[in-house]
Amino acid sequence: MASRSYSDLVELASGSGSADEPSPLPSLGRRRLPRVVTASGIVPDLDCSDSDSDDATDSAASDHSPHAPRERTIIVANQLPVRATHLAGGGWEFSWDEDSLLRQLKESLRAHHGRADMDFVYVGGLRDDVPPADQDRVAHDLFEGFRCVPTFLPPDLRSRFYHGFCKQQLWPLFHYMLPLSPDLGGRFDRALWQAYVSANKIFADKILEVINPDEDFVWVHDYHLMVLPTFLRKRFNRVRLGFFLHSPFPSSEIYKTLPVREELLRALLNADLIGFHTFDYARHFLSCCSRMLGLKYESQRGYIALEYYGRTVTIKILPVGVHLVQLQSVLNLPETGVKVAELLKQFCYRDRILMLGVDDMDIFKGISLKLLAFEQLLIQHPEWRGKVVLVQIANPARGRGKDVQEVQDESYAMVKRINDAFGQPDYEPVILIDRPLQFYERMAYYVVAECCLVTAVRDGMNLIPYEYIIARQGNENIDRILGLSPSTRKKSMLVVSEFIGCSPSLSGAIRVNPWNIDSVADAMDSALEIPEGEKVLRHEKHHKFVSTHDVGYWANSFLQDLERTCQDHNKRRCWGIGFGLRFRVVALDTSFKKLAVEQLVSAYRRTTKRAILLDYDGTLMPQTSFGKNPSSKTIDMLNSLCRDKNNMVLLASTKTRATLSEWFSPCENLGLAAEHGYFLRMRGDAEWETCAPAPDSSWKQIVEPVMRTYTETTDGSTIEDKETAIVWCYEDADPDFGSCQAKELHDHLESVLSNEPVSVKADVNHVEVKPQGVNKGLVAKRLLSAMQERGALPDFVLCIGDDRSDEDMFEVITTSVDRPCLSPDATVFACTVGRKPSKAKYYLDDPADIVRLIQALANVSDQSQGAPPSSSSADIDTALS
Repeated sequence: MASRSYSDLVELASGSGSADEPSPLPSLGRRRLPRVVTASGIVPDLDCSDSDSDDATDSAASDHSPHAPRERTIIVANQLPVRATHLAGGGWEFSWDEDSLLRQLKESLRAHHGRADMDFVYVGGLRDDVPPADQDRVAHDLFEGFRCVPTFLPPDLRSRFYHGFCKQQLWPLFHYMLPLSPDLGGRFDRALWQAYVSANKIFADKILEVINPDEDFVWVHDYHLMVLPTFLRKRFNRVRLGFFLHSPFPSSEIYKTLPVREELLRALLNADLIGFHTFDYARHFLSCCSRMLGLKYESQRGYIALEYYGRTVTIKILPVGVHLVQLQSVLNLPETGVKVAELLKQFCYRDRILMLGVDDMDIFKGISLKLLAFEQLLIQHPEWRGKVVLVQIANPARGRGKDVQEVQDESYAMVKRINDAFGQPDYEPVILIDRPLQFYERMAYYVVAECCLVTAVRDGMNLIPYEYIIARQGNENIDRILGLSPSTRKKSMLVVSEFIGCSPSLSGAIRVNPWNIDSVADAMDSALEIPEGEKVLRHEKHHKFVSTHDVGYWANSFLQDLERTCQDHNKRRCWGIGFGLRFRVVALDTSFKKLAVEQLVSAYRRTTKRAILLDYDGTLMPQTSFGKNPSSKTIDMLNSLCRDKNNMVLLASTKTRATLSEWFSPCENLGLAAEHGYFLRMRGDAEWETCAPAPDSSWKQIVEPVMRTYTETTDGSTIEDKETAIVWCYEDADPDFGSCQAKELHDHLESVLSNEPVSVKADVNHVEVKPQGVNKGLVAKRLLSAMQERGALPDFVLCIGDDRSDEDMFEVITTSVDRPCLSPDATVFACTVGRKPSKAKYYLDDPADIVRLIQALANVSDQSQGAPPSSSSADIDTALS
């Protein structure tokens, strides 16, 4: 059976882990020799024979088939789905946390086709601090009994990681709270950020102890572990990794205030699949990638994808669901029925209408706004006094701090004020329950509530409305307690905030702006007044969605997309580049490799008819160079190539003919492709010869006024008028607005130029109009044809470029190998600058490498002609300046 984890080769070689010495974690089945050495820690047993595996008795190993490996997913989150109890006599006791989404995910997912045998391993922390002396035993017990790998953070690091950076900086910012003052969220603290990164590194190290990167899927959850993908991708370039964000993702205007904004974005992009609850959250993330990293996204057959250094990062949009089996089991509990009967006596039998709110006691759940709206309802609609009761269940806040205490104090004061103003001897308008409730008690409140109110000012998802809908659907036992016949159609009403993740999926709910107190009060009144038949229709629509989109559906859909996204991992070559959190992986075709100067020079020496095609900007001259004119050293190197009678050199540049004339002396072997529209050869008398007639440019009179209009209305855009083309550039404009304007301009120009012999092309940050059929590929064809006409079939072709316009040249020369324009034994080198997807078969890292290569060829040409080398290796840096 295939290995399910990596182990420490040193310990295996030393023979540790014998039968008398239990290993820290139980065996996961028969092992093969691991291919890598990981950090020491979890060291599973190494089974040596089939008989050994047949005799295995441990429960974890018995789950595996003796013939084939089970599909396995490693689920990583801040907290494990287990509850730990420190026993008075020493030791620990553990149980599943049935309310944990991670636990529900596993149970519900196994009901889906093909997932019944899926194996899960959990990696995460515990709510309780475990003393160092107990950690090994706890780790062993958790893995043996629950398939959980605990991460033990030192208490100080854990506090700075969770209560510091996560809760004081990330969580408020992701909920649109800017730290405008020390009292409004935490100001950025570099020490807390370092604690966050350190904690993520510890989580990653724990994953490395159990992962088999060739077979396992890794699914990371929520904002606590946003930089973890970088650590995993750095260790295993082809790791199959998904990330799901359960909180909102803020708009770019909010997110860009974060000092480590790029580090977090790049870390997330090291995942293969990134999931969000709503399109709004995904749209904000994509906008941040566009504005801060310059990345563009596109739809690929219904999937939103980003190209990131040759890797495809897919965006998943799907709200999480509830665990239907768990909710139904709770509804079937006898104590649930008892509680429902008790609430009926307390409210319904006394002609009270119950409106319910269930929220955490924190600043974003909008409890105070809800209370204000309910107070306004009683003021504006006196008829509801004495009839409507708001029960507000306030769960303990997950964070801590001054803001939590302020919310509690404000809520208590408002409840007292409303009850004092509208209460009666037997009527209390608001009942605030601030003690922890059992889940069955909450379900009972759902059953009895006529309307559920969720008015959070910002929330990632919020499953309270989903739970309410399932509870209102009930079952036979609940129907009997409520006095309903089996044929009775169920009903429910929801008032939900526009700013929570579940709102888009609840089209039958009354959506409100929680900040508009009058509007929320009117929504409460409408929910009470809506006819019974309409309540039924709204409920049935919601129930159909909630019951078919449960947590299992969500998890299965995510894993299916993760599998699809990762299916081509082994078909690509990968390189890791960058340091620290700027690390990323470049994924390229397996045939793509770095051009070896020795190989090129060897081919250059043994050939006699050479075609050399060179791009200028970004190839011979760095794009970031302020001065774009070549140095004298660069010109000397090119002239050395041109003096060699065996060479035909083509330089592609966007400069004008006059500028090119100033740079280069007349030479019969130098061709210049200027402005993409001319293929020019300099003759001995210094006259230009145009190998293709200059096209008519009268169409510019139509284009220029249109472009000027868009330039005036798009701040940061410019017009570049070339000899044979005209370009509208919006590189310095707002990315979204510039892109929108570019699309409009493209359509506008295509309309007004429909009868002109020109083409309109929209590319990254620009829209270009040029004569039809004019591109660098055409120039390359003309060069090869000219050499063929002269009876000089090239036996050596070198083509170097750096951007999309050069891809046409690459395509021409790589597809010309079997054509009569090249010698049958021609050696062809198509080379791009930088490791990126390209039609070229080779790459060099930067213009410095290009200059060194050209220098090497120039030296060969000088030696063959008996001339001294044009430049020494020491002059290369000078040539780049």
